[in-house]
Amino acid sequence: MEKKRSLNEKNMKNQNDKEQKFKYPSNAKGKKDKPLPWWVELLFVQIGLPDKFLLRILKTNKYIKELIKNDKNFIFSFLFVLTLFGYFYPVVKEAKNKLGCVATAKEYIVKNKNIININSKQLKMLSTNFCNGGEEIYEIENIN
Repeated sequence: MEKKRSLNEKNMKNQNDKEQKFKYPSNAKGKKDKPLPWWVELLFVQIGLPDKFLLRILKTNKYIKELIKNDKNFIFSFLFVLTLFGYFYPVVKEAKNKLGCVATAKEYIVKNKNIININSKQLKMLSTNFCNGGEEIYEIENIN
């Protein structure tokens, strides 16, 4: 009979321990609360923005972290190509502007200076000179 009591007491004690573990997990007792990030404190505690914005921000943050983790190579190659375009864009723009200036200068020389005997290479030279700040175009009348 005493053996039954001791077994029953042990079983009861084990059940009580299990219930206590479910109510108060052992790792929660030693865990301290982390302070809120500064941006959460500022936007949602001090200013008082709605909580739905915080939920959206946190979901987006989680989605972005997963995206970066899964597609790292694609993101780096995309950023590399974007950087290349950003680096060469001023060079391309400058070349486009110069070509446009040369074409406009050619039209101006042909219309206003009435030059018939000039070949295309000389016309290109004069128009390029004009676009770069040269004044040879004004001296053409004196030559003829």
